Amino acid sequence: MSLRLIVMRHAKSSWDDPLLSDFERTLNERGRRNAATMGRWLAKMGYLPDTVVLSSSVRTTQTSERVLDAAGVVPAQISTKALYHAPDFQILRTLAQAQGDTVLLIAHNPGIGDFVSHFAAQPVVHPDFVRYPTCATTVFEVNAVTWTHAKFGENTVLDFVIPRDLED
Repeated sequence: MSLRLIVMRHAKSSWDDPLLSDFERTLNERGRRNAATMGRWLAKMGYLPDTVVLSSSVRTTQTSERVLDAAGVVPAQISTKALYHAPDFQILRTLAQAQGDTVLLIAHNPGIGDFVSHFAAQPVVHPDFVRYPTCATTVFEVNAVTWTHAKFGENTVLDFVIPRDLED
């Protein structure tokens, strides 16, 4: 079986508590709703991860919980501060630690947006792909036999969607 990578930016977070650090910010109502929407979409499309690799920030952790609950899966997890505001090359380095055939990767902009742009063999034609808004999700067929062999510029985009595309 080939490798599949699902890359998601964390859901919308709240700025309501000025005492919280950026790392500690939680999801707001829209973020909670969007994460569940994306989880249902993943399940509907059959894009079910067996491993999740995510930034250990509160908002990425909460995004993962909502997505996985809505998708109805309980995959293995790798939670690491190395993905907190990581640049694209650090994201690729962290992805190399993954196991399993289908990995859900959840991290932050601008690194996650740069990562998907560089990871794709062909650019995606969608008005929000370059901006990569919260909960944006790209699904790749990875042109590698193991995660350690995954490289930039060699992977086929199977799908790209944002919550607004799915919600009315």
